[in-house]
Amino acid sequence: MPTGRLAVWMVVVSEIVVFGGVLASYIMHRLAHDAWSVQAAHTNMWIGAFNTFVLLTSSLFVAFAHKAAEEGDGVKASNFLWMTVAGGTTFVIVKALEWTSEITAGYTITSSTFWSFYYTAAGLHALHVIAGVVILMIIAMQARKQMELHRVELIGIYWYFVEIVWFFLFPLLYIAK
Repeated sequence: MPTGRLAVWMVVVSEIVVFGGVLASYIMHRLAHDAWSVQAAHTNMWIGAFNTFVLLTSSLFVAFAHKAAEEGDGVKASNFLWMTVAGGTTFVIVKALEWTSEITAGYTITSSTFWSFYYTAAGLHALHVIAGVVILMIIAMQARKQMELHRVELIGIYWYFVEIVWFFLFPLLYIAK
């Protein structure tokens, strides 16, 4: 296994432990406290669904970028990576607007245990999206110059992980009321 791929998988596995701990704590705490459903009712499922669509679409662009990179077309791979950057940026902007609305309504990290978990889990995820966007931009610039095309696969692995984490967060934070 190439060193870069092994390194990315090591990062992903370590992040699974982090997110696994947060999500397991969330689930155990939620099962023990019926009052959470009252607080969870204030999350906006449609915003969460929109962000799910954004991440799914951005992951499709990563897949297209990977295919282009394997074919040796760095310019095409770069273009698809920039589309993924747009998706990640959209996700973060929507999340910021959503949080502004929630905080303005009085739902802060100190409002209740639910909101503490909500902001911690969603915030940790958003930080991973931001990190992914930065790395995507770097790799997109390199790909455009036909350099380091193998890195497109590596950022793809990371981006898919970010997407999969959201597939756990979305139902837990937005749907399970």
